[in-house]
Amino acid sequence: MSGHSKWATIKRKKAAIDAKRGKIFTKLIKEITIAARHGGGDPAGNPRLRLAVDNAKAQNMPQDNIDRAIKKATGELEGVTYHEFTYEGYGSAGVAVLVEVATDNKNRTVAEVRHHFSKNGGSLGESGSVAWMFDRKGIVTLPKQGKTEDDIMDIIIEAGADDLQTEEDFFEVSTSIEFFETVRKALAEKGLEIENASLQWVAKNLIEVKGEDAEKVMKLIESLEDCDDVQNVYSNADITE
Repeated sequence: MSGHSKWATIKRKKAAIDAKRGKIFTKLIKEITIAARHGGGDPAGNPRLRLAVDNAKAQNMPQDNIDRAIKKATGELEGVTYHEFTYEGYGSAGVAVLVEVATDNKNRTVAEVRHHFSKNGGSLGESGSVAWMFDRKGIVTLPKQGKTEDDIMDIIIEAGADDLQTEEDFFEVSTSIEFFETVRKALAEKGLEIENASLQWVAKNLIEVKGEDAEKVMKLIESLEDCDDVQNVYSNADITE
């Protein structure tokens, strides 16, 4: 199973900061809205919406906020229409970067994304330029809760998971899309707290970056993540201690 990753820890800490700033709520509401608009407002019949609602509840989002987002998406309330796009580019040392956005103004967003790439030593690429370097995976993050790696392994292997990454105070489980929901349910049924469960782009191969290049890559990713329209940022950078 995978070893430690400095970037995995940084991402988790940043998520905690975003939660305190309320920024995580904005991203979750956009995901709920998009999921409901595409698949209907009933979580029972819309897996993407059910997952978005579960993640929102894990972040202690009030039920009123969730209901209002769904009603805006289904037309019961007036709301903004968001469109999803994925941008691809390169950072320092040739690191590949994928940027998922949800926006009501594509021109504004692409200009902002391009600006952050160029400002941080990178460049925005053409569609398909780096996406082939990534696989779509299910990722489940959970605090250790007094459990050992073996405890979690016993649950996830039987459920069909691919990998387990163990960090200082949390576990990160990786699955194929096919077994994502099965693994998530298996962990939940054991009464384990799940911080986040989502489909993500995972690099097939990592590029080791150190020193100044690592700093530039981290700055690029963090600046992109701070954009209001950006939902997720992925890279194939291997930033380790």
